[in-house]
Amino acid sequence: MRVIVVWAVSTLTMLVLAGILPDFQLQSDDGDSVTKTAFTAAWGAGAFGLLSALVWPLLVRALLIVPALVLGMLVFFLNGSLLLIAIRLIPDGRGTAAPETAVVVAAVMSAVASATSTALAVRDDNAYRRRLSRLAERRRRRSGTGGADDEGPPGTVFIQFDGVGHDVLAKAAADGLMPTVAGWLSDTGGHRLTPWRTDWSSQTGASQLGILHGSNHDVPAFRWYEKETGDVMVSSRPASALELQRRAIVRTHDGGLLTLDGASRGNLFSGGADQLALVLSMAARRGKGRRSRAGYFAYFSDPANAVRTALSFVAEAGREIGQSTRARIRKDTPRIKRGGLYPFIRAFATVVERDVVVAAVMGDMFAGRTAVYADLVAYDEVAHHSGPRSRDAEKVLTRLDRSLALIAKVAEHTPRTYRVVLLSDHGQSPGETFAGAYGLTLKDLVRAGSGLPVPRRAQRTRSGSEARDAVRIALHRPVAPGQEEHVATPSDPVVLASGNLGLISFPDIEGRACLEEVERRHPALLGTLASHPGIGFLLVRSERDGSVVLGRGGARVPVAELKDGQGPLAPFGPGAADAVRRTDTFPHVADVMVNSMYDPDTGTVHAFEEQIGSHGGLGGEQSRPFLLWPRGMTDPLDAAAAEDGERVAELVGAESVHRVLRRWLREVSGPQVPLRRAVRGTDGGLLDDGSPERDAGTGAKPSAP
Repeated sequence: MRVIVVWAVSTLTMLVLAGILPDFQLQSDDGDSVTKTAFTAAWGAGAFGLLSALVWPLLVRALLIVPALVLGMLVFFLNGSLLLIAIRLIPDGRGTAAPETAVVVAAVMSAVASATSTALAVRDDNAYRRRLSRLAERRRRRSGTGGADDEGPPGTVFIQFDGVGHDVLAKAAADGLMPTVAGWLSDTGGHRLTPWRTDWSSQTGASQLGILHGSNHDVPAFRWYEKETGDVMVSSRPASALELQRRAIVRTHDGGLLTLDGASRGNLFSGGADQLALVLSMAARRGKGRRSRAGYFAYFSDPANAVRTALSFVAEAGREIGQSTRARIRKDTPRIKRGGLYPFIRAFATVVERDVVVAAVMGDMFAGRTAVYADLVAYDEVAHHSGPRSRDAEKVLTRLDRSLALIAKVAEHTPRTYRVVLLSDHGQSPGETFAGAYGLTLKDLVRAGSGLPVPRRAQRTRSGSEARDAVRIALHRPVAPGQEEHVATPSDPVVLASGNLGLISFPDIEGRACLEEVERRHPALLGTLASHPGIGFLLVRSERDGSVVLGRGGARVPVAELKDGQGPLAPFGPGAADAVRRTDTFPHVADVMVNSMYDPDTGTVHAFEEQIGSHGGLGGEQSRPFLLWPRGMTDPLDAAAAEDGERVAELVGAESVHRVLRRWLREVSGPQVPLRRAVRGTDGGLLDDGSPERDAGTGAKPSAP
C-alpha cells in the first residue's frame, strides 16, 4: 500500500509539474484526454521509480572513482538523466522535456517521494518496525547467523559528539534541546553521565588518538614543528594522521580499540577497524577499502537519500549565510569573518558527513558488527565560528539529537543487542580571538619580541578544522600547508596555533632550545610574552633549573614544583600541573609552549586562531568532555581502577578513556588479540610474532588476495 501511495503522489507531482513548466509535456501535440494524460504520468512516474531503484545503485558504484563531494553535486544531473530515460519509455512518445527541465522535475519528484515514504513510515510504527525487521532478517540470512537466540553477546556503538562539553550537553538536555539525551538521563532512561579531563592538548587529534589507539604520547598540539625533518605535523592531514596512528601502534603493540570486528566512521584514525568510511588517516592510502570515502556508496546508492542530502546541503549553506548576515547587522561580539567557502564547509560537516556517517553506523548495526566508533563533527565546526553556546550551535545539537534517536530506534531491530555509548573528545571555551582583543597575532607578538619586522596590520591566523581538510580530501584537492606553516628562513621562529595553545620553535637551534639560549638571541622575547595580559603562562626548558613555567610579574616555577591552584597555573584548575608535566616529557614539545589567559569568572580564553569557540590548551570547558553510558555497564571509575590497579577520583586523559572502553568491550566479547611485539615487515607493516602480517596504518590483518 505504501508503494501504491508513493506512486500516486509521484504521478500527481508529475502532472502538476507538467502544468507549470513549459518545457515539460505529457501530452501529444494534438492534446489528450485527462484520463490519457493521467495514464501517461503514471507510466512515467513508475518508470522513473523503477529506474531509480534498479539503475541508480549501479550508477553510483560505477562513479565511486569520482570525488565524493563532486558525486553529491552530480546527483541532480544523474537524476535528470534517469527521468529523460523514463520519459522515453512512455508509449507513443507522449513525454518530452528539455534537459535542464528534467533535472528540476527529477529533483522535485525524488524529494516528494522520499518525504511521502518517510511520512507514511513515521505514521505507521508497525510498518516501520516490519521494514527494519525484514532488513535485519535478510542480513542475518546473508551472513549465515541464526535468530535472536543465537545473537551472541551485545555489540557496542560509540558515538562521539565532537567538541560538545559536559556542561553544554547537560544544559541542552535540561533545556529540552536534546530530548533523546534527556530521556536517557531521566530516572527511567537507563544512562549515566560523567565528565572526564583531557590532556593539555585538548583537541581531536590527541584525544581521539588516545581513545582509539591507547596512546597520544608526543602529540603536543593540533599542529607542531618537528626539527629533525623540518615538517609541520597537522592532526587533520592524512599523511600526518597516518604517521601518528603508526607511532601509536608501535608504542602500544596493539592495533586499536576496534580490531575485533570493528568499524570506524568519520574519524581521524582507524582504531584498527576493518570497516572504514570517511577515516582521514586512510585518505593517504591506496587500494581497496583504504579510501576515506569508502562508505559513500551505501548512502548515495539511494537516490532519495542523495537528493535529500543535496537539498539539505544547499539549505544549510543558505542558513549559514543568513545567520552570519544577521550577526553582522546586530554587530554581535565576539564575531569573526564567516564568508568565502565557509558556508559550504559548514554544510559539508553538518549535512553530508553527518548523513553518511549515521547511515554507515546503521548499516554496521544491521550487519551485527561488534564495535562501531563514529565521530559527528557538526557542532564543533559551527561552535568554532558562532560560539559554543550560540543559537546556531544549539540548533546543531538538536539535529544531532535526532540522529541519535534514529540510531537508538534502529537498535531495536538489529540482529544483536546494542549498547549505545555517547562521548566527546573535548569541549570548547568561548572568547574573543587574541588578535581581536589586542590587535596583533601571536606570531606578530613573537616577531616583535624577537626584534623582527611586524606587518602594520594584524594578519589572520589560519584556523585548524577537521571539516575543512575533510572537504579538500572529498574533492581530491591536495591538503597543502598554510602560509604560517612554511619555514621561511632558518633564523625565523616558527609560530603555530592550536586554539588557545601556541607553539614557538627555532629551526636553527638543534634539539629543544633552552631558556638561556633563547634569551641570549632574543633578550626581550620571553619577558614580552610572559608579561602580556593575553597570555597565561609559558613552558620552556632551562639548562640550570630544568623545565620551568613563566608567568606575569616575573613568576618562574620549576615544572617539578608545580602545584594546582598556585603560581601561573592558579586559574586553570585541578590537573593543570600534571598535564603540563606530562607534555614536558614529549620529544616534540615546542621550544616555547604558550597558553593563553583564562578568566575563571567568565570561562573565556583567547584563541590564537580565528575562532570564538576554541579548544587545544588549558582553560575552561574545553578540557571537560563527557562520557554517557548505559547503567548496565561497569562504572567508568571502577573500570579504570580495575585496569590501573588503583582507585581514581576522575578519568584523566584520553588514554584512560581508552582503557575504560576496551574493558567494556572485553566484558562482553572476551579479550582482543593485541600485537605482541613490533617487528618490521618487508613492506613496513608490523608482524605479530610470526602471525599474518598486520597493516602499520590500521593494525588490522590484510584481506586475502
